[in-house]
Amino acid sequence: MTSFPESDLSGTISRLFVYPVKSCAGIEVQEALLTETGLDLDRAWMVVDAQGVFLTQRALPRMALIRPQLKTSELVLRAPGMLALHLAVDAVEGPATVTVWKDTVPAWAMGPLAAQWFSDFLGQPCRLVRFDPHYRRLSSTDWTQGVEALNQFSDGFPLLVVSEASLAELNARLVAAGQEPVGMERFRPNVVLAGVQAHDEDRVDMVRVAVGQQEVHLQPVKPCTRCPIPNIDPATAHSSPVVADTLQAYRQDPRVGGAVTFGMNAIVRQGVGQVLRVGQPIGADVRFD
Repeated sequence: MTSFPESDLSGTISRLFVYPVKSCAGIEVQEALLTETGLDLDRAWMVVDAQGVFLTQRALPRMALIRPQLKTSELVLRAPGMLALHLAVDAVEGPATVTVWKDTVPAWAMGPLAAQWFSDFLGQPCRLVRFDPHYRRLSSTDWTQGVEALNQFSDGFPLLVVSEASLAELNARLVAAGQEPVGMERFRPNVVLAGVQAHDEDRVDMVRVAVGQQEVHLQPVKPCTRCPIPNIDPATAHSSPVVADTLQAYRQDPRVGGAVTFGMNAIVRQGVGQVLRVGQPIGADVRFD
């Protein structure tokens, strides 16, 4: 197994998450194929309103209760009070044009059955769409230093990296204030690191993952600014401001105008086609600005 004795930091991948449908619950996996756009099938689908504009837990916390499952050839969606929705992974029904943040992009509608299922559960007209893999949606080159990094329906970057120690620090502060600790699921990371210090992910140039005799290079490029979604309990969809209030006290980040950040958005610099697995060793060098 490859190790990184020359690295400033070393650790392991402790958890991996894929979010097939943007802003719905994630799936914790033991391994995931790395693609140009991040982990395979991450944010490949998205819910949009009648005008084709993306919907998220920010306005519809009930989306947290929609739980996907990926089978060999199916995406299965379950939600309280609903029959399971089975969709073929490789089938779509017609072209669509949708908006995610400032980007208007081509997509594929998943058909009337999926539209009715989501409309019934969320209480408003909406549709499910699939990202068009032939379209090149780029991450902000202001943050990638000109590197063309692709993503699908994520907010803006292929991957989100968070460390266990960062969550442990937040939970220590919550408990000290008489609050309950929270789970990593609230922060919706793709790659969780163990063996590093709190917020070390903020300070590294490149995360190098040992995959057999190969290396995967994941480059953290932008602090992840936090909206109200971490306030939402993924088990109940109930929202409380305690998480955001606690982060506000110590995580205002001058790199993004003083906004609250937690975790780092990252791009894929090397290793497309490799498989990331829980337990793989990582190494990283600290960046000194």
